[in-house]
Amino acid sequence: MVLTMYTMGGLVAEKNLSNRMLPLKATLANAFHETHSFKWDPATGFTLASGLKSPFYVDCRSLMAHPGSRRLVAQLAYESLRPIELDCLGGLEIGAISIATSISDFAFVAQPTRTWQTFVVRKQAKDHGLGKLIEGSFEPGDRALIVDDVLTSGDSLLKAVSAARMAGLTVTHALVIVDRKEQDGRRKVEAEGLTLVSLLTIDDLTHAQPTRP
Repeated sequence: MVLTMYTMGGLVAEKNLSNRMLPLKATLANAFHETHSFKWDPATGFTLASGLKSPFYVDCRSLMAHPGSRRLVAQLAYESLRPIELDCLGGLEIGAISIATSISDFAFVAQPTRTWQTFVVRKQAKDHGLGKLIEGSFEPGDRALIVDDVLTSGDSLLKAVSAARMAGLTVTHALVIVDRKEQDGRRKVEAEGLTLVSLLTIDDLTHAQPTRP
């Protein structure tokens, strides 16, 4: 039913975008395996930051330590964000730093008019200097994208959203590398009036076929 809202040209553009993104998604999912950044143990599981158990362990910091993986994340994010008007992007330290920087750099090289500035939200305000909670380049009223590595409960992402909005930024979109599809994270994020973009879901990682062990 949604397709009837698009013009024929829009449908073609949407299909072309999807066709470009599918191989990027598959390559990125494989990269998680090839960089040993994804583990799956249904029997024993892994303890998450919340204290809950999960059969999956997704290590985006390990993934983002590899330049090839950073470029994949940046390219796939850029393709996903092309229809969205943005001024800046950032998120909670430290995981969001490499994500936001990689996307900003890729966007500027791909289209120099897209000067997406970056910022980082501290877990707590500095107790010296200017005492900032958010570091980076932005102005009140700027349209901001909040990024995070993994979506589980959504708490860390929403903490960054709250800080950005309190600083006067307009936040309507958020992006994560992987949606774990656990703890009702997506619903919580969308309940805050956000459109959530996930580059991959946990299903993409479990179905991936890496090219080497």
